[in-house]
Amino acid sequence: MFPILLDLGSLKVILVGEGEAAGKRLAVLDDAGAPGLEVYSSAPSEAFSAQAGKRLKGARPSEEALKSADIVFLAGLGDQESVALAGQARAAGALVNTEDMKPLCDFHVPSVVRRGDLVFTVSTGGKSPGLARRLRRYLEGLFGPEWAGRLDELGRQRRTWRSEGHELAEIGQKTDAYIEEKGWLS
Repeated sequence: MFPILLDLGSLKVILVGEGEAAGKRLAVLDDAGAPGLEVYSSAPSEAFSAQAGKRLKGARPSEEALKSADIVFLAGLGDQESVALAGQARAAGALVNTEDMKPLCDFHVPSVVRRGDLVFTVSTGGKSPGLARRLRRYLEGLFGPEWAGRLDELGRQRRTWRSEGHELAEIGQKTDAYIEEKGWLS
């Protein structure tokens, strides 16, 4: 596995799904900021329809929609349909993630803790999603909502140090000293 973070604002993302699994995946994609997201569901609940809003395009994506996608998420579908749609999306050139079907995935979605722009991820490579969830909850307890503001504060401080002409290694040292001074990790 090679961990990366993707800017979904620059990618075309499609979600095809049904039920609770699709709702959860939609919430995660919304948290990640996927402005060009298209959503497809053949039997969306009222709540899911409201959550998807104008992004809900119909039951299933067309071949043209799949060809325009960079990433396709499948959630809450049956095995046969998942295999077929994953194959179509992959043939169209998209990366595919199929909820809880590791052999159909080009990548895995880690368990995520978000504190503003501060993002922690935990992955087990699909071996134990339960462990990943448990570790995520542990990290949520260690790093509360205040960390979003702390990151913003450090970002402003870093910009100041850079404008003062400090080199990267020195900025790293200053960052460590600042965190110690604030007692954030004590």
